[in-house]
Parts: sequence; structure tokens; C-alpha cells
Amino acid sequence: MTATRSIAIVTGTRAEFGLLRPVIRAVEAHPDLNMQLIVTGTHNLPPAYTSTEVEAEFKIAAKFQMQRPGEVGRISDVTALGGGIQEFGGPLQSLSPDVVLVLGDRIEAFGAAAAAAVAGIRVAHMHGGDRAEGIADEALRHAITKLAHLHLPATQQSAQRIIAMGEDPQRVHVVGSPAIDGLDEIARMADAEYAALGKPEIVYLLHPTGRSPEREREDAGRLLDCCIRFGRTVALHPNHDPGREGILQAIDEASCPQAAHFPREKFVALLRRARVVVGNSSAGLIECAALGLPCVNVGSRQAGRERAGNVIDVPEWDRPRIEAAICEGIQRPITAIEHPYGDGRTGPRTADVLAGFDAASVPLTKRNTY
Repeated sequence: MTATRSIAIVTGTRAEFGLLRPVIRAVEAHPDLNMQLIVTGTHNLPPAYTSTEVEAEFKIAAKFQMQRPGEVGRISDVTALGGGIQEFGGPLQSLSPDVVLVLGDRIEAFGAAAAAAVAGIRVAHMHGGDRAEGIADEALRHAITKLAHLHLPATQQSAQRIIAMGEDPQRVHVVGSPAIDGLDEIARMADAEYAALGKPEIVYLLHPTGRSPEREREDAGRLLDCCIRFGRTVALHPNHDPGREGILQAIDEASCPQAAHFPREKFVALLRRARVVVGNSSAGLIECAALGLPCVNVGSRQAGRERAGNVIDVPEWDRPRIEAAICEGIQRPITAIEHPYGDGRTGPRTADVLAGFDAASVPLTKRNTY
């Protein structure tokens, strides 16, 4: 490559930014790459306004609104997605990136991928090929795969799914999950900070699955009640998917400490003090596997995602089974666990792929392999 290649990295949520940070750093540090950061989505929503967290660490090249404060539900997401695709046009024109990098399956990633593909800009996709039912996660993730020109899956199994979808194997590079990067550098939460949270043994992290707020509240309350029964619990607020308000109501009604948002370092530091994570977050299956922390995974949100030996699945919202799983999780020793998500060098490996791919072998036009 004879010229610096510009990489526009899109972040739309607090959780995905936590994953992307080592990738952003690696792209920023690479001598043959120019990092351009685009911030949108729930970063710009109250109460956390996590765009400030992004801006404190990196230079932001462009920022715009997708979701609107107080507007929730699946139709609101449709409006946010439609407006977001249109809004991406401005930064794509002004920044003129060579590649747009997205991660995962949310509407911000899909909007960026759709806009870039239509604009004639190569799309690189991280964590493609995974399975996770979510709300519309499975469909959006695989739709982004078909829009993408470079595939950066986390595992060999995900890579094989991408190839089975008709993508050229030469465009598929297994880089691992950036969620593993830097975990070894984060120490246990300090005693004073841990005490201020009530010295929780159980971390409750439940995200909505697109059901009514009433149904989300009912199941969230039952699960949180089970957690509190078995040990000191801290409840972390869910993401901004439809049904969020029901889970927040259940948390507000419970008698345990709660937190709206933890930066990634604080979240991982807390996990290092906990005995079990309960809920349906991908962190329970990925980060907790690397940390050796048991995870009680409830419901269908992570259905299909690869699991390591730290996961105790409870597919149905059955109280006796949930209680048995929490009890088992608390009693499990914390040990090193083999997992499929890489060696903690996903950021540098991703930057090398982005800098080194031959543009002639990754044309903008795509053709299914079968």
C-alpha cells in the first residue's frame, strides 16, 4: 500500500464502544491508517450521554443524533434507523473514508453499513457470523454480512457461517473478539469502591427482548428477586432496546444498589470481584468466559451464541430453575476456562488486516460464491 488508508469507525452504544476501544487505538496507532471516529446512536441519549466518554479519549470526526430522548419502541427504532441512514451521508461525503468499520448487529451498525455500501465505500464488519437471537439481532447481523466487503469474525465457527452465506473466503479474516483485549490489564475493583456498591456477589445485567414493558417488568422483577435472595446484588441498567422502561421499573422497585452506566474498566473491575453474573448480556458469554466467572444466562436473547464452560443456561423464565442455576453459579469455583474468542490481540490484528488488504482483490461489487 502506497498511501494512508482512512478508516471510519462507527460507534453507537456504550457496550459496543467498550468493545471497539482496542480496535480504535490500534487503528489510530497504525502508521498506514488514518482513524476517523463517527459517534451516533444511544451515545447521545440521557441520562448517561456516553458520547462524553468517547470524546474524553478520542478525537471525534463526526457526531449526529439517531434515537430521540423519550421515544422508545420498535417503530421509534425504525424512524431512528431511517433518519440515521440519511444522516450518515454527510460524514461519508466530508470524510471520504476508504473503509467504514462496524461491529455487531444493532441499527447503528446496519445504518452505517447500508449507507456506505450504497455510497460505494467498502464496509468491514466485526463479529459477523455470530448467532444471537436478540430482538432483530440475528437478521440485522447477517444483513450486514451481505453488505460488507471485509469480514472480521471473532471465531472460526462464525467465519464458516459467513462463508456458508456465499461470501468469498479470501475476504474472511478471523481476528477474535475485541472484548478479550486488555482484560489482563484491569485489576479487581478497589475495596472502597466495591464497598460503596454494597459488596455485591451477584451482578444483574438484563437487556430487553422487544416485549411489552409490562412483560419485561414482570420477568425482570422475578429474576432480580431471585438474585437478591441468594446474595448481595447490584443491578446494572439495560441498553436502550424496546422494553427498557419495564426493566428499569423492576430495578427501581427492588431493594438493591443500582447503576446506570459503568465505563468498561469499572465494569470489568466489578466482574473480577463478583461470584456470578445473571441476565442475558453477551458479556456473560464472552468477557466472563475469559475471566472464569460463572454466568446464569436466562431467556432467548443469546440463543445460538457460542458458549464456554462458564455458562449455565435457563431458557425459560422458570423460578425454581433460575434459583437452582444461581445457586450453582455462586458455588462454582472461578477457574481458567477455554473459550473460542481469541488471544486478546484483536485490535492490532484488525488494524493489520485493514492496512494490508489488497483493494484490487476486494472490489466494491459483490458476487455470491454459489
